[in-house]
Amino acid sequence: MRIVFMGTPEFAACILREVARLEHEIVGVYTQPDKPQGRKAILTPPPVKQLAMELGLPVYQPRRVKTSAAVEQLRDLRPDLILVAAYGQILSQAILDIPAFGCVCIHASLLPKYRGAAPIQWAIANGEAVTGVTAMQMDAGIDTGDMILKQEVPIGEEETAGTLYDALAAAGAKVTGEILAILSRGECLPREPQREEDATYAPILTKEDGRIDWTMSARQIVDRIRAFTPWPSCYTYLRGQKLAIGKASLVDPEKQGEPGRVLKSPKKMFWVQTGKGVIAVEELQLQGKKMMPASAFLLGNKVEGEILQGE
Repeated sequence: MRIVFMGTPEFAACILREVARLEHEIVGVYTQPDKPQGRKAILTPPPVKQLAMELGLPVYQPRRVKTSAAVEQLRDLRPDLILVAAYGQILSQAILDIPAFGCVCIHASLLPKYRGAAPIQWAIANGEAVTGVTAMQMDAGIDTGDMILKQEVPIGEEETAGTLYDALAAAGAKVTGEILAILSRGECLPREPQREEDATYAPILTKEDGRIDWTMSARQIVDRIRAFTPWPSCYTYLRGQKLAIGKASLVDPEKQGEPGRVLKSPKKMFWVQTGKGVIAVEELQLQGKKMMPASAFLLGNKVEGEILQGE
């Protein structure tokens, strides 16, 4: 079976690694163009490209995969199956029609919940206890195709997007292996239509999503801090200076008070009143500084009584 793989981040690289381990014929790997990273803007290949090069696989990086030239190039590869995982581009109907087995996407949510670009982060931000991966037969919509296989993954109390990412990548690799085994036996993939009435969306994240609204409940704020770690990270302002919060926990889910007020708290602790409840800030970062424990920050900063603001 001739396979074209499309993906970009580490989540997708984990799945590509499994396909290669199973010794399927990978005739091409499509990924996003290299991007500048860091303060020196060094042009850096995405994780999928790095792995493909290690494996000696041909790599294609069209800026727009829907152009006629890109479609013809893909058609020339004669894939039986196109596997997609967090590629970052929408496939045209012309591409969907190329492989005999169609295009199968490994999506990091339990569809139809959390369709879209950031399912991992929004599942945590919304306080979900369980998420997972869904293998989907792609159609012209965005994450709307028939579901093939699912695997649930629990979300731990202290889970961040970074740690959940790894668990979902492993689940995605397992589901991919099951799909390839079914096709290799000459069997048809199971298909279940999605219920549109159950659909929710996970829009692409922006830096603005990390701005803390202190009128939210303590639980909501703690969940968003976990969800947006490592990116875009949650932040607030202290005396006009940007303050990123890397880790926080729930102290009191019910206490009422002035949102954003820094409360008197036990030694080496940093408690903040929210719209409903109190959180303990455990790790934070002043603009231009490194992330540090709240206890270290409090050694040189008196903040009790201050008001943290959204801007």
